[in-house]
Amino acid sequence: MRRRLYFLLPDVKHARDVFKELLLQRIDDSRIHFLAREDINLGDLPKAEMLQTTDAVHGWGLGLTVGGLTGAIAGLAVLMFPPSGFVMGLGIVLVMSLLGALIGAWAAGMIASSVPNTQLEGFEKEIKRGKILLMVDVPKERIDEITHMVKQHDADARGQEPTIPAFP
Repeated sequence: MRRRLYFLLPDVKHARDVFKELLLQRIDDSRIHFLAREDINLGDLPKAEMLQTTDAVHGWGLGLTVGGLTGAIAGLAVLMFPPSGFVMGLGIVLVMSLLGALIGAWAAGMIASSVPNTQLEGFEKEIKRGKILLMVDVPKERIDEITHMVKQHDADARGQEPTIPAFP
């Protein structure tokens, strides 16, 4: 299981130095994300993408859960009160659950992809002032090691997210 660590860096030079150090520590570059003001050129540093800057992942998960439950309830209703002339089995509950989960994940993901990531709200003022936000996903057992290493580059440690899904 991975945790997302947040750091604020004073400028792009420090961000580059930290990026090189993280690569030397064998942190994959797909697990490192930088976010800055639009007018700041990050160059070849990996920029935060939609999955990091929006609530899309949370929306997909919520839609999957709520849609699946709604589909299961609808499937049970159809099973208990079948349309006349149809014989229904438990398969209808499974099919309705899967269909509900797919539709729920799609709809909620679409909506959540336009909502800013609530985890990033606390960093807006510093980013507007020109600081660089570093988000790095590290294994739980390496949190202290990586935090100590990044703080040596004038970084301000700003906490962590409890868990990171395996798929993004």
